[in-house]
Amino acid sequence: MFLKHRPFSANSLQEPQRHGLPGPRFLAQITLLLYLIMTIQTASALTLLIGNYSGQAVEESQRGIHVLKLDDKGILSNSKVLQFQNPEFLCQHPEKMTFYTVNVIYDAEGKKQSAVGSFQYDTVTGTFKLLNQQPVGGKGPCHVAIDASGKLLVTANYGDGSVSAFPVLSDRSLGPQSDFKAHEGSGPNTRRQESPHAHGVTFSPDNRFLLVPDLGTDEVRVYRLNLDNAQLEENTPPSVRVKPGAGPRHISFSPDGRHAYLVNELDNTVTALSWNPESGVLTPLDSVPTLPLGFEDENTTAEIAVHPNGRFVYASNRGHNSLAIFARDESSGKLTPAGHLLLEGREPRSFAISADGAWLVVGNQRLNTVSAFRISEDGAKLEKTGDSLPVPSPVCIHFVSSL
Repeated sequence: MFLKHRPFSANSLQEPQRHGLPGPRFLAQITLLLYLIMTIQTASALTLLIGNYSGQAVEESQRGIHVLKLDDKGILSNSKVLQFQNPEFLCQHPEKMTFYTVNVIYDAEGKKQSAVGSFQYDTVTGTFKLLNQQPVGGKGPCHVAIDASGKLLVTANYGDGSVSAFPVLSDRSLGPQSDFKAHEGSGPNTRRQESPHAHGVTFSPDNRFLLVPDLGTDEVRVYRLNLDNAQLEENTPPSVRVKPGAGPRHISFSPDGRHAYLVNELDNTVTALSWNPESGVLTPLDSVPTLPLGFEDENTTAEIAVHPNGRFVYASNRGHNSLAIFARDESSGKLTPAGHLLLEGREPRSFAISADGAWLVVGNQRLNTVSAFRISEDGAKLEKTGDSLPVPSPVCIHFVSSL
């Protein structure tokens, strides 16, 4: 909202004063100036949604999606909690103030059901309204994404290694499931790779393909999008395989769309791949470790992100409890280890980078906290700002657009 007022000038502030007191016009203008300054400072705060595991161990008032504010000094604060049962990963409609989350709900008989829900933010009342929920069909949904046109929503279902697709309706609610893809195969790790485990869903930069890392089969499946029918069509070839036992988890594209970076949960590596946008084919380039030399304790990786400037890539370590930092060669796409940021928290399952590349916020699942870091202009260094904020079992960090 813009306020109409006369431009400020030196002369306009020189009101006649009586008995040494400012005139009414002077006071009105100063009041308006202070209001504008406060409005700008408030508007500069970023909003985040935090998905979490909010089971019976969590206090009832804290169960749901936590809405946080991050000010321009890097200080996090609580805003509100949207009551929602076991919200895990979240995503946002590309054009509207509508959000989607995968979660596990319980029916009247106490049986566990996997679902995906849509909810809308009301800018007038400042509240969220649930639009609807749909059964996922697969077991254990763990990741969710919506395509750039806002027509298709997909979930990765870890439990049975499947992908579910849903049409997004005109009111931004979800239609019934429109497609379902079940993966097949296994890997050499008999404890974690006994069957397929789809772990992430990421759309290609041109919005023509869907990439699905499968931890259980050591591959990234690629599907062509049929947006008119909300369908997924197997690409040719259907997948790219990585090192046996690697355990692919999540994948992130570089800003130029030429390369993709795959974090492998089981062997603690990041694989750099070239991307052919015409054919939808990924080609592995090399893999680099996320752990420093000499670290031999148990560890699994979790999240990966590319800085908006395309020069650095970050991956989280659960066990070493750090962010591994890599310098990216923008020409070849290959990565060079550039150090680690040691975290105070335990098990950094999720983190996210603000759109301007200035901030990184990480959720420490086992310590039940969220922490903010200022990123240097080049992306090479991160500095903690303020105290960590208590949030129960954070598993997804999402910077909100236009809230």
